[in-house]
Formats: sequence, structure tokens, C-alpha cells
Amino acid sequence: MTVIDSKMPSDTDSGRTSATTIGAGGVPNFGRESVRDGRLEWTSACPLSRLIPGRGVAVLLSGGEQVALFLLDDGTLRAVGNIDPFGRAAVMSRGLVGDRAGEPIVTSPLLKQPFSLVDGRCLDDESVSLPVYGVRVWAGVVQVHSPLRGTTADVANPAAVPAGE
Repeated sequence: MTVIDSKMPSDTDSGRTSATTIGAGGVPNFGRESVRDGRLEWTSACPLSRLIPGRGVAVLLSGGEQVALFLLDDGTLRAVGNIDPFGRAAVMSRGLVGDRAGEPIVTSPLLKQPFSLVDGRCLDDESVSLPVYGVRVWAGVVQVHSPLRGTTADVANPAAVPAGE
């Protein structure tokens, strides 16, 4: 297994060094890399080029959280919890992506409840919501954040990141 060191840019310092492992056939082991950046922990999900607009992928964060990551048709990346709060199954990444009154949504493939990809709320029952996660693209790799244990993330609109950034 080969290890590649890469410089990670940060808003709080000049950058951090992290390691990405390269598995058999030279394929990076995405999802196993976590980078701490201030109060956030970033997990590499996949190369941006592997995402298909309107289709979701599941990401497992280092803390055990399951995230559904979406590339929208307008190029925006969104990430919400992958566990359907009604069916209690890890299926949100397989949901149907669309919009309701201009708001991007994902519809659960189980019982068809629509959830906002902006703030995670269920549009049919606002007492229920999905957690929302921040995303970023660094060196062509999509990364998902979760707050470090014992802290809360202080990120302006953490879910909306244009894919080209």
C-alpha cells in the first residue's frame, strides 16, 4: 500500500498534511481519510468526476455517521443523513432527487417522504428532519464534514457548495 502526502488548505491556518492510502491497482481508499480542519473533520468521499448529477452515493464518516451525498443538476453538492427517519433504513442515497417550488429535495425510496436538501426538514412532517453535512471539493476530491466530537460546526450554509470550488 502506498501513501501519498497532500497539503490540505484551511481557513484557520496555512494548511495541514494528510495521508491518502492507495490500494490495489492504484485506486485511492476514499472514505478512510479524515482531515481535521479547525473544528471540523473532513472525510474524503470520492473524486468529483465519479458523481452523476441527480444520483446519490452513501458515505461513511469516521464517527460512524452515514451520509447521502448528491451532485445536483446545477452542479451544487448537498449532503444529508443517509438513514430514513421513518423507515429507519440506510436508503436516502437511493432516493429520487428533484425540487419542490425551487427547493432541492430527495424523496425517500421507502415511504416517499420528501426531504429538503437545504436544511434536512421533511416537507410532509416538519417535526422530522435529516442531519445536514457540509461538503467541499479539494484537488478534485469531494469531502464531507462532521463536527469533531464535543463541538458544533460553525459553517455558513454547510450543505451548499458549488462543485467547481
